[in-house]
Amino acid sequence: MSNQNQRPRQFDLITFDWDGTLFDSTAIITRCIQRAVVDVGGQEPTKEAASYVIGMALMQALAHAAPDVPVEKYPQLGERYRHHYMAHQNDLILFEGVLEMLAALKERHHWLTVATGKSRKGLNEALHAVELKGAFDGSRTADETAGKPSPLMLQELMREFGVEPERTLMIGDTTHDLQMALNAGCASVGVSYGAHEPAAFHDLKPLFVAHSVPALHEWLLANA
Repeated sequence: MSNQNQRPRQFDLITFDWDGTLFDSTAIITRCIQRAVVDVGGQEPTKEAASYVIGMALMQALAHAAPDVPVEKYPQLGERYRHHYMAHQNDLILFEGVLEMLAALKERHHWLTVATGKSRKGLNEALHAVELKGAFDGSRTADETAGKPSPLMLQELMREFGVEPERTLMIGDTTHDLQMALNAGCASVGVSYGAHEPAAFHDLKPLFVAHSVPALHEWLLANA
């Protein structure tokens, strides 16, 4: 066994956000939100407004991004978003270095899970599409529990694996992820290459802000 594997672990459960943290989907999701709003007669949200809502549950996100769209059009708005997203879902790719990072963490026997604003159907399709079956020990989606920043996804994962909050680490690219970790009593790490500007992370007290997947990988091996 290598010295690396003999280092004491600080965290038993490491939970990743999906979009913008592991999966390079921010630009595509932003465009799909903008197009969906225009399709139902709303004013196109700015790139900043559309990317801000990434990580929220779908209908909450669309309502926030399109305040001028009436409630009765929300089902149509959701349908148009899904239409555009399905047309582009094969464009989505993992950030370079993600597979190597997950393999290294697996080797150290961390539980690896996903907590995402995606639907269960959407996450399962993504996991299948990128041949990640078996890479994760568990996952929760917003349509199964509650959307971020509610702590419910993390609380359910901690219960499933019998891990206390102080042994749980949440990693994400938005303030919603880091707020969820705070609400659940868990530590967090932010990544600056996703949807939100890292300047907004400061008040949420992440242990570290990674500017690339290799930087995240290196920090996790040294500190997680």
